[in-house]
Amino acid sequence: MLDEAEFDRDDAAPIDMLENYFAAHGWTYEREDDEIVAKFKGSWTEYELRAIWREDDGVLQFLGFPDIRVADDRRAAVYETIGLVNEQLWIGHFELWSASGILLFRHAALIDSAGDKTLTLDQAELLVESAIDECERFYPVFQFVLWGGKTPQDALASALIETQGEA
Repeated sequence: MLDEAEFDRDDAAPIDMLENYFAAHGWTYEREDDEIVAKFKGSWTEYELRAIWREDDGVLQFLGFPDIRVADDRRAAVYETIGLVNEQLWIGHFELWSASGILLFRHAALIDSAGDKTLTLDQAELLVESAIDECERFYPVFQFVLWGGKTPQDALASALIETQGEA
């Protein structure tokens, strides 16, 4: 968890706060006026994290791309997997972009507390970390379906086994 003392203030315009957050973690990122894209090395793969700010609506959309492309012949199985995985989520959802076959995690936050349209450090951390956590948690499920020959149900059961202790 980052310390609010590392920032000039505990809230900022959404893209500004995310830029501060990514910089504090030492992640590479590129920024435009209403969008920021960062790279994060997870346990399974490198993720692209993208945030898009829609000021008129007060909505910050956050996308996590786990570097998974789905071939046409595997899409039916992945759509079924997405349905099962999304039942497990409290916030956000996975989807498959039909034109490109790219799998992603998406969620959005309404940001308009009393009209100031700022994002707090706690909100930024929740937004980013929840996307990363869900991508990390379910990455093996999609890999089991795509490359391991498992059914979506078996892949989900295999990937979500709780382990005891550490190796």
